[in-house]
Amino acid sequence: MMCCVLASAQRPADWATSGSDAQRSSWVRADAKISKDSLQKPGFQLSWKVKLNNEPQLTPPVLLDRYIGYRGFRSLAFLAAGSDHIYAIDTDLGRIEWQKHLSPTCAGASAANVTRATSASFPAAVVGGRGGGTGRGGPAKSSVGQPGYGAITVPQTSAPAAPAQPAAAARRAAVRPIRAPELVYVLSSDGMLRRMYVSNGADADAPLPWLPANAAAHGLIVIDNVAYAATGPGCGGGAHGIWTLDLSSRQVSSWKSSGAIAGSNGAAIAPDGTLYVATGAGEMVALEPATLKVKDSYRAWKQDFTSSPVLFQYKRKNLIAATTRDGRMHLLDSAALGGETPLYKTPPSANAADFVPGALASWQDDGGTRWVLASTAGAIVAWKIVDQAGAPTLQPGWVSRDMVSPLPPIVMNGVVFAVSSGAQRSSPAVLYALDAATGKELWNSGKTITSSARGGGLSAGGSQLFLGTNDGTLYAFGFPIEH
Repeated sequence: MMCCVLASAQRPADWATSGSDAQRSSWVRADAKISKDSLQKPGFQLSWKVKLNNEPQLTPPVLLDRYIGYRGFRSLAFLAAGSDHIYAIDTDLGRIEWQKHLSPTCAGASAANVTRATSASFPAAVVGGRGGGTGRGGPAKSSVGQPGYGAITVPQTSAPAAPAQPAAAARRAAVRPIRAPELVYVLSSDGMLRRMYVSNGADADAPLPWLPANAAAHGLIVIDNVAYAATGPGCGGGAHGIWTLDLSSRQVSSWKSSGAIAGSNGAAIAPDGTLYVATGAGEMVALEPATLKVKDSYRAWKQDFTSSPVLFQYKRKNLIAATTRDGRMHLLDSAALGGETPLYKTPPSANAADFVPGALASWQDDGGTRWVLASTAGAIVAWKIVDQAGAPTLQPGWVSRDMVSPLPPIVMNGVVFAVSSGAQRSSPAVLYALDAATGKELWNSGKTITSSARGGGLSAGGSQLFLGTNDGTLYAFGFPIEH
C-alpha cells in the first residue's frame, strides 16, 4: 500500500487544475521569492528545460509541492503531451520522474487531461516559507517500504500526557487514521478516467469508463470525489457539453450545450458547487453540481462567448467575467445571471477579433482592488472593478507592451506572467513579467526560448514558472536554488 502525507496542513493550494483553482482565477496568491521587487533585480532566469521526445501539445503542468515519499521531500509537475503521453517531472532537479504511454484510440488524438483533486472553496492566501507556505518544517522520519510505495511519519510536537485509560480504550486510541494516497487524475482519449499514484504513475485501481471515445475534452477537474469535464466533437466522437462522473457510485451525468463550450478551462465552479459555463452560442449557464440541471442562464445578445468564465469575490458578491467575440467583457452576478441584462459590459472593440479565445485571470491587490486580465490579439489588457451608482463596473486599467498572440496570462504574487506565443522558428515565444498594477515590464526571457508556444499555457508554484513549447520542451523559470 502506498501512503504519503504533506509537510504542512496550512500550505497554500498548489496549481492543481486548469486555471489553478476551481474558480479558474490563474492566480498564485503568495510566493516566497517571486514579487514585483525581486523581478527588478538580477537572478530570475531559466532554471532548466526538458525535451519530451518532440512531443506536441504539452499541457500546462499541474503541480504538487512538498510531497513526501520514500525518497523524502519532492516537488513534482504532471503534464500530458499529444497521443496520450503522461509525464511526471521533478521540478527541483528538472528531470523526468516517470512517464506513461496510454494507447490513443485515433491518430492525432489531442493531449490527455491531467488534474489533481481540488476544493470548490476560494483559496486562502498564506504567506511565509517556500511557495508562500509555512515552510517545510522539521525533517520527516522515514518508514520506507518497497520502491514507489514509501510511507512516512511526520514528527509530532510534544503534548501533555493523556490520562490513564482502560486497555481497550487505549488500543482504540492507538489506531490512527491512514491518510489517503496522493493521486493524479488522467482523462485519456479513450474516454477513461485513470487514478494514478503520484510517486510512480501506477494505476490506483481500474480505469473508469466515462466519456465517448475520441471526444475532445478539456477543463478536467475533480471536486468532492466528482470529476467534471467539457467536451466537443473530436476524432469522430463526442458532442458539445459538460460531463460528470461520481467516483464513488460511478454515476455519469451530462448536459448538452447549444454551442461549443467556450474557452480552454471549461466550467468555473463556485464554493457552493454550482458550475458556470460559457458557450459559443452566447449563453452563460449555471448548472447544479453532479446532476447538471440548469439553475439560471444569461444570454449575450447576438454574440458568442470566447473565454472560459472566471469567478471571483467582490465585496459580498461572487462575480463572473467572460469575453465575447465583439471584444466586450461581460460582468455578471453569480447569484442572479440576469437573463439578458448583465451587471455591466464594456463597449465593443473596434477590432471584432480583439480577444484571443482562451481564459482570463483575476487577482486582488493589497489595497483591495479587484482586477481582471485578458489576452487580445497583440497585448494583455487589464480592467479593475469599481462601483458606479452603487453597482460594480469594469474600468480600463492598463495595456501591456506589444506581444504576438499572447497566451492567457497568470498572476503570481503581484506579478503578471504572459507569453508572446511566437510564430514557429522565425519568431519563438518570449516570457514576460509585468507589474500587475501598472502593466510595466519587469523582465523578459529574451532569446532563451527557441520555439513557439501556441496552444499551450503557463502554470506556476513553488517559486517557479512552467511553459511547454511546440517542439516538446518544458521550460522552468525561477531563482537559483540549492540542490
